[in-house]
Amino acid sequence: MLILHYVSLITGIIGIVIVCWGVLLGLFDFIHIEYDRLRGTNIRNRRYLLRHHLGSYLLLGLEFLIAADVVRTIIKPTLMELAILGSIIAIRTAISFFLNMEMKHPHYRIDTERNES
Repeated sequence: MLILHYVSLITGIIGIVIVCWGVLLGLFDFIHIEYDRLRGTNIRNRRYLLRHHLGSYLLLGLEFLIAADVVRTIIKPTLMELAILGSIIAIRTAISFFLNMEMKHPHYRIDTERNES
């Protein structure tokens, strides 16, 4: 059981690191994009891509956090823990659904095509 506790802890820390790393990268990109906006550059496409990249880091981090919660629930499977886990998974699924819908929007495909050429 002690091993599962450490697995849960390490998995949760990895999830937090991924989210923080994505936010840090997003912040640097945001500052660069806004600097270019002040110089008169059209930044609409770059802002969409920034949202897409940040969203992917958030989703990946959430996956690790969910895994940590699942392992933690295995350690002490009380009814309260199961209810909390179910709620977290429902919220994560809703966030994932809407974020994926946003990423499927045509402006992301346009951005990708423009950046590849």
